[in-house]
Amino acid sequence: MKELIELSTKEITIERNEFLKIKGSIDTNVYYIVSGSLRIFILDEYEEQTIRFGYKENIIVSLDSFLTGKPSDLFIQAIKKTVIKIITKQQVTQFLQLEEHRLFWNTILENLVLQQFEREIDLLTNSPKERYERVLKRSPQLFQEIPNRHIANYLRMSAETLSRIKKR
Repeated sequence: MKELIELSTKEITIERNEFLKIKGSIDTNVYYIVSGSLRIFILDEYEEQTIRFGYKENIIVSLDSFLTGKPSDLFIQAIKKTVIKIITKQQVTQFLQLEEHRLFWNTILENLVLQQFEREIDLLTNSPKERYERVLKRSPQLFQEIPNRHIANYLRMSAETLSRIKKR
């Protein structure tokens, strides 16, 4: 991971609630979070639906736009003041010239796919309590980094339900 992060030649700070990416834009950058936290969400006609979070020492990307070079429906927004390193697609492409780097990159992509698969199963099959417990087990740091209202949205439950589950 260190070699990938070292590719970055640009670091930016985005303020709380500021958008890094908005719906309809193309974003082919990979972001390494130095500090702070971000969320990726979509906006349907009724409400925001949080898909993913990123916080200190995570990589975050609008993967659909990164892979296709096309506009995405995703928003990426700072939850709190966030410092990120930007790694461009061109830098990633150069990085992937070496076989060992391609293997590393494939591991990152495989982990993303598995995480999304686990999330889909959670949302389709488990009760709110089970979803909470699985996410707590997988990502305990999430509960230190991200406000409850965003976690509740991510888990597809009300903030009140999340609060009740946490109290138990």
